Amino acid sequence: MKIKWLLLCLIIYVTAFYFSLHVYSRQSVTITAEDAGRLLPVRMKYFRGVHSTKEIQQWVKEAHETGETISIAGMQHSQGGHTLYPNGTLLNMTGYSKILKFNPQEKKITVQSGVTWADIQEKINSYGLSVKVMQSQNIFTVGGSLSVNVHGRDIRYGSLIDSVDSFRLLTPDGKIINVSRKENSELFPFVIGGYGLFGVILDVTLELADDELYQHRSAEMDYRDYENYFKEKVKQDDSVKMHLARISVASETFLKEMYVTDYVLADQQNIKENYTELKEEQMIALPKFMLGVSRYSDWGKDLLWKTQKEYFIKNDGKYETRNNVMRSDSEFMEYENPNRTEVLQEYFVPVDQFAEYINDLRAVLEKEELNLLNITIRYVGHDEDAVLSYAKNDMFALVMLINQGRSEQDIQATEKVLQKLIDVTLDHDGSFYLPYYSYPSDKQLKRAYPRIEEFFEKKREFDPEERFKNLFYERYGQ
Repeated sequence: MKIKWLLLCLIIYVTAFYFSLHVYSRQSVTITAEDAGRLLPVRMKYFRGVHSTKEIQQWVKEAHETGETISIAGMQHSQGGHTLYPNGTLLNMTGYSKILKFNPQEKKITVQSGVTWADIQEKINSYGLSVKVMQSQNIFTVGGSLSVNVHGRDIRYGSLIDSVDSFRLLTPDGKIINVSRKENSELFPFVIGGYGLFGVILDVTLELADDELYQHRSAEMDYRDYENYFKEKVKQDDSVKMHLARISVASETFLKEMYVTDYVLADQQNIKENYTELKEEQMIALPKFMLGVSRYSDWGKDLLWKTQKEYFIKNDGKYETRNNVMRSDSEFMEYENPNRTEVLQEYFVPVDQFAEYINDLRAVLEKEELNLLNITIRYVGHDEDAVLSYAKNDMFALVMLINQGRSEQDIQATEKVLQKLIDVTLDHDGSFYLPYYSYPSDKQLKRAYPRIEEFFEKKREFDPEERFKNLFYERYGQ
């Protein structure tokens, strides 16, 4: 009898321990979480890694019952608290990463939202297919890219919303609906570029492109010649499929000298088979070192600019497939410093205002203190499919990499300078990108995004209990 009683107690203890461990493993508490900008450390209640649709749906239903808030994260390269909310639940989607369906004949692929662009490239490359629209780097998740409606080097396909066929959305009350331009179509332009505020994008069907072979065409020029060069040599030439430019932030040629690389359609039949293997990043140590030097001296910025320019000009005539052009993993940009960080800002300006805009930017920056490391320029064609569209005209996108301190004083100093740059951008009928730190004022946001109130009203209508929240929404939407 005593032995049976002991065995019963042991069974009860082991069972209780198992379930306690199981619950803990599914609800692991984390002290703080932060995004790539490292300016917004936030105490979160739960950090939940998810792997199945059933699991995600269960968490959302539980949050609906308990009143908890949910934020959604992929690689967390949005830098304005878009994946964070104090004392909330963070759904980490990176484990939700299966390729569900691939149809090479129809040039379509269906993937879970935690899949990275690198995963897709590895799946479709051998079939002679490529992604239509994505960032220049392939490390990001598809769900995160949809949430910010990315664009890249491609000049023919616009922003990501243009290549989305449909997606499934897990709504705030735990239901799953299909969304496309025909089904629940009113949600389509809100969720894409919706920063995770309408629910969880579960999986998405994307349209694919052919994996073409390109030949690099590089040139250096004065910034005043860039607009005409782009209009005549790039936009009007159908053989140019992708484009990238940089403008100098070196002291000797500050915002005056440029170099460009065009990706021109090459002879597909005779050469392509020699270049189709997916490349891995080879040069990391040298660019990482040179970027590091440029953080701390004008001499370093001059050296980095000269080296970058020579490297790209030297690659004139190089052959490269579309998949490999969009394959950089940006490892050389990794930066660890306890007191400083690097943030991105991205400003859009109409093509026909480029030179005047650069003059006005320079006039501000020559008077202000801002550790500007790089400006990359891309083109985004007019595209207002998303409610929070950033391309109200044919635009040049200037992506700025900025090194700054992490203290409150440093943040305020950076904000002061960047709000001046934003005013210059808006005065030139431009806009700015929303995935980055919330330096823009409310007034500037409304000027850049005239439909922002419509966006927030739709969010509150669709999610009246505000189940999905983040710091971006708290800053601008409440």
